[in-house]
Amino acid sequence: MFADPSLANYGDIILVLFETPSGFAIFCFKEGYLKEPNTWQIFGEHFRTKGIVWLKEFQIFKDKSSAIDNCTGVSRELTEMISRCHHPCQKLAVGKPEYKTIIETSLPGVPCLFDETVMEVMWGLKHLMHSLVPQEKLKLTKEDRLPMSQGLKMFLYHYGFDVKPELVNEQVVIAACLLLDAGLLVESHSEQLRWAAGKLKEVSGINPEGWSAMKTATALRIMFDPAETTNEEMEIFTEEEVSTLEMTCHKYEDIIYKDFGLKIHSELVEMREVKKDALGALGFLLGSSV
Repeated sequence: MFADPSLANYGDIILVLFETPSGFAIFCFKEGYLKEPNTWQIFGEHFRTKGIVWLKEFQIFKDKSSAIDNCTGVSRELTEMISRCHHPCQKLAVGKPEYKTIIETSLPGVPCLFDETVMEVMWGLKHLMHSLVPQEKLKLTKEDRLPMSQGLKMFLYHYGFDVKPELVNEQVVIAACLLLDAGLLVESHSEQLRWAAGKLKEVSGINPEGWSAMKTATALRIMFDPAETTNEEMEIFTEEEVSTLEMTCHKYEDIIYKDFGLKIHSELVEMREVKKDALGALGFLLGSSV
């Protein structure tokens, strides 16, 4: 009961060729994260990238436009940079479809990736460029920052925000990450709470059908710590349900761990406030909804 969710097992490391205003950077990136439904969240804040993406090499190019060219292929300078970082058969994610064609033609041993998910990574690298590539002193133009993350756009649309790319700034991305964090925490406890709800029915005869995760967690709070349960929390149950929970709490001593049950309730309450604050911040920052 209440076992922590197992950590995902991510695959091999790929390289990412990232074009900056003054040159090119090559990053290492854990390929398994390309399969994440919210790749954009990795780049919400710098600390979230730890152990997932890191800079391998950065180089300023005097004539960046000739580094990858349809006619001349990949320049010697960029070829040497890629060769220093690349291992045999290792994939290289690139930010433009023509870069994929040119590099695979000029460097046959370097298979390239370009798709919508890779573009999400490129958006993220742009968003955190100055912390991930501190050597880059030039700033991205407004045009360079487009298009915005489609994953982020869809996520915000789900919560009622029809986002214009020019409105997306650091505060918007951070608020969206907090909103996602809140949802993921609730989801991480959902299976455990469904199990607990089943035990409530089995042991106490209470029917928890239709209960939310928060309501189930609050029922555990009433059983294990009624003195600290607020009147507002009590009011979501009938008087009979509250009485039954308090009278049968001793039957759960060897079934549900008290401390962890209370911990789940505390975390869900905290995340409810985080979600409320994040939605409020997004409403203020974006000022529009669908």
